[in-house]
Amino acid sequence: MNNGQVLVELEHVSQVYATGRKRFYAVQDINLSIGEGEFVCLLGPSGCGKSTLLRLITGLQRPTEGVIRYRGQELRGVNPHASIVFQTFALFPWLSVQENVEVALKARGIPPKIRTARALDLLDRVGLDGFENAYPRELSGGMRQKVGFARAMAVEPELLCLDEPFSALDVLSSEALRGELLELWLDGKIPTKTILMVTHNIEEAAEMADRLIIMGTSPGRVIAEVNVELPQPRHRKSPQFLRLIDQIYAILAGQTQPEPVEMGTAPGKPGVTRWLPQIQISDLVGLLEHLAESSQPTYDIYQLTEDFGADSDLVLRLIDTAELLGFVRVGQGDVMLTPLGETFSEASILTRKEIFSTRIRRLPIFQWLMNMLHLAENQSLKRDFVRAAIELELPPAEAEKQINTIIEWGRYGELIAYDDETETLMLEPLAGAAA
Repeated sequence: MNNGQVLVELEHVSQVYATGRKRFYAVQDINLSIGEGEFVCLLGPSGCGKSTLLRLITGLQRPTEGVIRYRGQELRGVNPHASIVFQTFALFPWLSVQENVEVALKARGIPPKIRTARALDLLDRVGLDGFENAYPRELSGGMRQKVGFARAMAVEPELLCLDEPFSALDVLSSEALRGELLELWLDGKIPTKTILMVTHNIEEAAEMADRLIIMGTSPGRVIAEVNVELPQPRHRKSPQFLRLIDQIYAILAGQTQPEPVEMGTAPGKPGVTRWLPQIQISDLVGLLEHLAESSQPTYDIYQLTEDFGADSDLVLRLIDTAELLGFVRVGQGDVMLTPLGETFSEASILTRKEIFSTRIRRLPIFQWLMNMLHLAENQSLKRDFVRAAIELELPPAEAEKQINTIIEWGRYGELIAYDDETETLMLEPLAGAAA
């Protein structure tokens, strides 16, 4: 637990990316401190800047604005007291397991005998004794990630940073590795004073961390901090744990706002543009049908993730979409169908498409696009043109995701046609007449 010594401080930290004259905030005005002895999780949806914040804290990037201090000294380069474990293993395939661990020590000029002894000791601690001479291709995903943990700990960092370390693993492997890491941490068997982990998995964060720093999007920012007072080991079915989970879901899902706030404004207009969540329409239909089958008027969001067997990040995006379209209302960690949502869930395939079409016509981003198409020659625009317009508001990678979602939603609602060969968006005839 926190012994009162502050290890890391961030004061008004922002990371800005620029495309031409346009500036995009990956994270904005972050203020937080992390103490010695803490296990802290940065928790939030994809795209909220968690990994960016981790790279700033480890010194892999310099902040555009603000100051980061480590033990009171401003961080001006790579943090020599921190190590990082990535989600993609990042092992050298031509090196053995032992050599992969030793490479971090070799880079710091540690003598060969000490390198070997320390590597073997750490491999034994993480349960890889006997695999020293194996190569990464011979290991399972969980075993490869253990090598990553051993390599990160080999330099005996004060701060161990974990960037979605379990997300590339299957369910059973991630569960086992979480338990093993937690055991090593609680028993003091790893040479580190503080752990900072990035995750979008709510249950994972609640199970492992002493404190949760919850982040929101557009731009990435801290929206809440939650101290976890539950003793270890934590039991996922205990009433106290379930109350904690409900609290976190309530923070992340928020509460349904008046329609003008929910819908936002069109690109280029004053106010906040409401971008489309990245979801599959078939998943949205499944969610609404599941809610309609419930005998209860409200549904616990955490229970929904359990029933769906889905990632909490996906469920929150689906709820965000349903809320945006007026199919559900959200409050205090619960979700409920609106009368329109009930009608949609019970409708025929064609009627669902009509309802969906009517709802997305009301969204400022679709009104913006359909107006451009209506004014364009032949009521068609090249994909690159639309993407360039969106890139005035979003970084290129996010703009690409948005145009993909716009095309999928527009096709389903029969408002927009898309020719993949010519990469052209076109206004459907009936949609053009309505516009």
